[in-house]
Amino acid sequence: MPTIDMPLEQLKVYQGITPQPRDFDEYWKRALTEMKNTKPELELIPSSFQVPFADCYDLYFTGVRNARIHAKYVRPKSDSGKHPAIVQFHGYSGESGDWLDKLSYASLGYSVFFMDCRGQGGKSEDTGGVKGNTLNGHFVRGLEDHEDNLLMRHIFLDTAQLAGIAMDMPEVDPTRVFATGWSQGGGLTIACAALEPRITKLAPVYPFLSDYRRVWEMDLDKDAYDELRTHFRKFDPQHEHEEEIFTKLGYIDIQNLARRIKGETLMGIGLMDTICPPSTQMAAYNKITAPKRLEVFPDFGHEGLPGLNDKIATFFSDL
Repeated sequence: MPTIDMPLEQLKVYQGITPQPRDFDEYWKRALTEMKNTKPELELIPSSFQVPFADCYDLYFTGVRNARIHAKYVRPKSDSGKHPAIVQFHGYSGESGDWLDKLSYASLGYSVFFMDCRGQGGKSEDTGGVKGNTLNGHFVRGLEDHEDNLLMRHIFLDTAQLAGIAMDMPEVDPTRVFATGWSQGGGLTIACAALEPRITKLAPVYPFLSDYRRVWEMDLDKDAYDELRTHFRKFDPQHEHEEEIFTKLGYIDIQNLARRIKGETLMGIGLMDTICPPSTQMAAYNKITAPKRLEVFPDFGHEGLPGLNDKIATFFSDL
């Protein structure tokens, strides 16, 4: 079988090499306290797009550092009591997409909350600089500052805050709130379930934002991870601060958060993935101690994985 990484047997036990800072737990305790002390100032605005069987809203809430965060919210029209909900996250540089994409789950009786990451392609604000798109360099943003100012920290907190908002909706069953996403969305799914452990089930697909040092050692700090190489080239060309940089990235490395997950997990992975190398993904998966299942696609990379969306839908419905 062709391979760009370790054999599958080694992938299944690989534990990652990006360091975990010694104060990692205190760091996220402090971050979650900031999130919980932020008044969400929830706002629901009916969308111009509507369908007969569901209500569509633009949902806004205030996240940490006073950023207004946007999500598309689709709520099925039903008087049958509380129903399950899914929180979803998009890929790097993307946005929440068309309303039509959310209707399949809504037609099955789920509420759907699909978040725009702050400063990327959607409507959420990045208040660290200027309003609007501030895409380039998101996971290295803040490396030259205090670790509490890492931009990806704020985005991770947005995911957990949105999940909590979903659980508090009167029509949602808080014991059946699920999370899913692909690539950056997969990484944010893991972060969300780690920081909001009431997430019952999660389905990350080839998650980004994991084991940064492994990416660099594989010489794959390009494409999605290009900003890591750019940061070294511009700000530390002789790698004099390499250990410090990778340690600080450890605060926002999903493999270090994964052990906090309590929800049942289904993860999809393509073994030919050169965008998010399989070993980096497995570093996170292998640290999950909750019930979990891996769906492996040996000949596929960072692309559509045939049948996986159907498996995820079945996984969420199999209660």
